[in-house]
Amino acid sequence: MRSSALLFALLLSLFIVSSAQAAPAAKHTFAIGEQEFLLDGKPFVIRCGEIHFPRVPREYWRNRLQLCHAMGLNTICVYLFWNFHEWEEGRFDWSGQADVAEFCRLAQEEGLWVILRPGPYSCAEWEMGGLPWWLLKNDRINLRTKDPLFLTPATRFLKEVGRVLGPQQITQGGPLLMVQVENEYGSYGKDAGYMGALRQALLDGGFNVPLFACNPGGAIGSGYREDLFQVVNFGAGGAQKSFETLRKFQKTGPLMNGEYYPAWFDMWGRKHRTGGIAPILADLDFMLKHRHSFSIYMAHGGTSFGLWSGADRPFSPDTSSYDYDAPISEAGWVTPKFTAMHDLFVKYLQPGETLPSAPPANPVIEIAPFALTETAPITANLPAPRADETPRAMELYDQSRGCILYRTTLPAGPAGSLEVKEVHDFAWISLDGKPAGVMDRRSKRYRIDLPARTAPVHLDILVEAMGRVNFGREVYDRKGVYAPVQFTPGNSPAIELKGWQVFNLPLSTTELAALKYQPAAGGVGAAFWRGSFTVANTGDTFLDVHSWGKGVVWVNGHCLGRFWNIGPTQTMYLPGPWLKAGRNEIVVLDLLGPKKASIAGLAKPVLDDVHPELDFARRTRATGTFNATGVSPAASGSFTAEVEWQVARFSQPAKGRYLCLEALSSIEGVPLASVAELDAIDSTGQSLSKAGWKILWVDSEDSLGAGGDAENVLDGQPASSWQTEFGQKKPDYPHRIVIDLGETQSVNGLRYLPRSGNFKNTGRIKDYRVYLNETPFGLTPPAP
Repeated sequence: MRSSALLFALLLSLFIVSSAQAAPAAKHTFAIGEQEFLLDGKPFVIRCGEIHFPRVPREYWRNRLQLCHAMGLNTICVYLFWNFHEWEEGRFDWSGQADVAEFCRLAQEEGLWVILRPGPYSCAEWEMGGLPWWLLKNDRINLRTKDPLFLTPATRFLKEVGRVLGPQQITQGGPLLMVQVENEYGSYGKDAGYMGALRQALLDGGFNVPLFACNPGGAIGSGYREDLFQVVNFGAGGAQKSFETLRKFQKTGPLMNGEYYPAWFDMWGRKHRTGGIAPILADLDFMLKHRHSFSIYMAHGGTSFGLWSGADRPFSPDTSSYDYDAPISEAGWVTPKFTAMHDLFVKYLQPGETLPSAPPANPVIEIAPFALTETAPITANLPAPRADETPRAMELYDQSRGCILYRTTLPAGPAGSLEVKEVHDFAWISLDGKPAGVMDRRSKRYRIDLPARTAPVHLDILVEAMGRVNFGREVYDRKGVYAPVQFTPGNSPAIELKGWQVFNLPLSTTELAALKYQPAAGGVGAAFWRGSFTVANTGDTFLDVHSWGKGVVWVNGHCLGRFWNIGPTQTMYLPGPWLKAGRNEIVVLDLLGPKKASIAGLAKPVLDDVHPELDFARRTRATGTFNATGVSPAASGSFTAEVEWQVARFSQPAKGRYLCLEALSSIEGVPLASVAELDAIDSTGQSLSKAGWKILWVDSEDSLGAGGDAENVLDGQPASSWQTEFGQKKPDYPHRIVIDLGETQSVNGLRYLPRSGNFKNTGRIKDYRVYLNETPFGLTPPAP
């Protein structure tokens, strides 16, 4: 009897210990009240900032979270990039750098709440906006719709997210407050049923915290659902007007900004973007005074390591540096923005709230210049080819990214021109290994001249795929050559080239390990270069790649990202934890070849050093004088001052290749004109794809002063804009922008989004005319 009692007591004590170990941390509550967010039943203002764990080395996760809290944030916002976790269909990865559950646990340990944004689409200047490449293997798929080819794998992913992160919800003792459904869907489509299907997938995955949707102000109504809480995205100067728009939809409850932009991201060949602190502080102060919650995009940008950087539309590839001029720099440094925001936030802390001190700065080292002494030319390290009668996109060969080489035989014959339907993204043409020209998707330059040949030659087309477009309908971005490939000898008819060998070069670790190096020699063309360097102590550094051309860098097996001598980025961030005391190995793929095969480690980054003279496809505009004589306007009228999408609907459907917006006056009565976005719409009101579009001509643009390039009207980003010169030169109205649609298209109207911001002069257009024509209004397009 005594032994039974002892056994019972032992079992009871084990049960109590086991139960204590299994119990979650002390629970809190979070709810959306009639006027405010409620944390544990008390009013709560969310001071949030975006940080992407894939863009921060895992070894630095805690450091960056500590910085976020020290700046004055009480919450962080976290994207999940679907393709980062399911790069191969059906194989999920939540380990190592992909261990988002651990990232959330660290956030909670550092006193931060978490808002989750799991997609399935994210944008974020990330490869294909987070959508996995293998979706493009099916020609019939309709992305971001209820098409089962898309929705089935998308909902499967969201349910998997629920399995992994469901335990991180505040309802289960974790830090996760809210979960976003999709991302800025109103800028893409209008199907509320699609949003409902994703909402249901998250519920089925076990999420029971509030679900919400985010959009720019002008897109909230597209795909709107009352069972999703709504938040609004905007940049400097847009707070008051955006919240007024949001309140039209979100009738009760707190108002929240989903993305507030302190600056902007960078694209190759264009100046580094920055944002002044004064208008940012004014907006943040306005939101805090009115108890509006917000999320700063980005609080810390970090780096798109590997080949994860995306591309703006129609096609403008993003840099690997994602510094974003954020308050916490790419390398985790405190900036003047950090200090100014901290000083503002301390005035608005919750009762009893205190802020920790910022952690010590991580060590920084310099590395003396060192040479890379071995090369492995691409053409000497080709894998076994596959045969194909006609070249196809790499996805159709089950290749995800990297480079791909297409080879065929060009017979002897006279000089002529080689033309490809399209190349995504850059192609180097060679004859028997001798360079013959470059094709460039940015300029739609897909034709080059080839010399006469006295004997048959190997025709090689080496294609580099940069990141897939991450916004708009252009995310359907298959890489490689789009057939037909034709050769036109002299004045003879074009001949389609057949009988190709295709070499897949995905830049995988397996491919890198198999490279056969030789002592370095000049003139090797596209090649891998290898070298080593020694450090006594490890620390962060910035590799100086000024003397190199265009390619990718690996250090000790870690891919740092892409470089390109046109800038603006001329250094590559190398985190200290990826170095080791002693010898370190570096591999550089350079598709152009270096001026000098050496590299050094700098103590500071170089983020704004643009060299347009090194670009092999410099931006050109049409020449001549604009003349619309004899062309009747397809639409005319007046836009309002409202910062929302406005439609200039055509009196009747029209067909043409060249679309012109003619601005006749501004709302403020000043000579400045500006446009954030332009879309052409079809008969259903849906936006047409901009995949083949380019700016043909513009009468004025402030490319240097305000970053007001005309290309900004095509990028899908409301925070950037085209604006005419408004400095020493102030050209007067009318102002005109002419877009080449790439081919004749049927158009039913033009959608216009004004520039946002509470600036004294925004240049928002008042009176306008829209033209659509088969010919370019008397202008002479640049040579292909």
